[in-house]
Amino acid sequence: MRTRRAFFLNHLAQTSPSPPMLDFSSAKGSFIFDHKGKKFLDFISGISVSNLGHGHKKIIQAIETQAKKHLHLMVYGEHIISPQVSLAKKLTALLPKSLNSVYFLNSGSEAIEGALKLAKRYTGKHKIIAFNKAYHGSSHGALSLMSESYYNEKYGPLLPEVYFAEPNKTKDLNLIDEKTACVILEPVQAEAGVRLFKSSFLKALKAQCKRVGALLIFDEIQTGIGRTGSMFCFEKLNTTPDVLCLGKALGGGMPLSAFISSKKIISSLSDNPILGHITTFGGHPVSCAAAEASLNILSTQKNIITQVHKKEQYIKKFFKNVKGVKKIRSSGLLMALELKNEKAVFKVVDRCLENGLLVDWFLYNQNCIRIAPPLTIKTKELTWGCETLKKAISK
Repeated sequence: MRTRRAFFLNHLAQTSPSPPMLDFSSAKGSFIFDHKGKKFLDFISGISVSNLGHGHKKIIQAIETQAKKHLHLMVYGEHIISPQVSLAKKLTALLPKSLNSVYFLNSGSEAIEGALKLAKRYTGKHKIIAFNKAYHGSSHGALSLMSESYYNEKYGPLLPEVYFAEPNKTKDLNLIDEKTACVILEPVQAEAGVRLFKSSFLKALKAQCKRVGALLIFDEIQTGIGRTGSMFCFEKLNTTPDVLCLGKALGGGMPLSAFISSKKIISSLSDNPILGHITTFGGHPVSCAAAEASLNILSTQKNIITQVHKKEQYIKKFFKNVKGVKKIRSSGLLMALELKNEKAVFKVVDRCLENGLLVDWFLYNQNCIRIAPPLTIKTKELTWGCETLKKAISK
């Protein structure tokens, strides 16, 4: 009899030559369980997706309740579907008044694609400014925003008129001129190994965008929904974008993303031509119900987000003097431990897996260990995870 492993290798597309092939069967709270009953402490949250852990009771209830009412009904955006309306109302109530219109999609990459189209349609311009070491997704437009040719050169030609600036380099603001449709950035560059933009730089950037009529797009697909210690990362940086992209944790574990802007800006997609951006499953009712439940939990149980910085400081203090850790970079519970080289990182990841701890590395910075546990992780779980990781680094 062929094994599940064999079927996986022969009938499912893999994204790397040697996937780790962990065979998970269930998950609860901060833990994932394999088919043999071994449990793994989840220190990466499905890459910043499971901010409230796995199998949260209220999210499961919301999913079940909506599933009993209906699943997909119609292509998004042309009919009134209650879970979409209710979620948009909840989401915009948490945002500044200038971000009052939501377009729901399925994935982060789709949110980026929609935001790029929106900027071109609204401004009538085509030039795009992105940043070195940024990651915005793997679809064709999002791939065009990658400065690292290793990851996109085989898929050319890519979008034209994309230019790259260096984060926090004021001189590069001169790239933003009257031909620029938009500037797009992650307020914390996750895949670069948690690199932060300075608040002063973002303020100057927003002023330059306003001066030339370009839209400022924030990709908060990884940093949004409490991950950095506030509901949205831009709140800590005192700069409100013209367009906000969300994904990952937005759906509470279900597939959901969004780009959000003002009604005036987003309305440009509905006319000349009509149906300027359409999606079949974006804003799926079950995903919207799960997302609203997740936002309700974070809004009412405020200690979940307020404790993020406390947990961040605990981890930083724990690894401060650990031999083998060169640097620690963090924004809330999105953290990078820099080791001596890529080889050391892969050894540590493997050793942690052997001992029941799920950690990972970063796309553009493979010298770093990724730490991004559920925001709800308990202190004893956090301590065990840190101790396990420390032992793996020491060895």
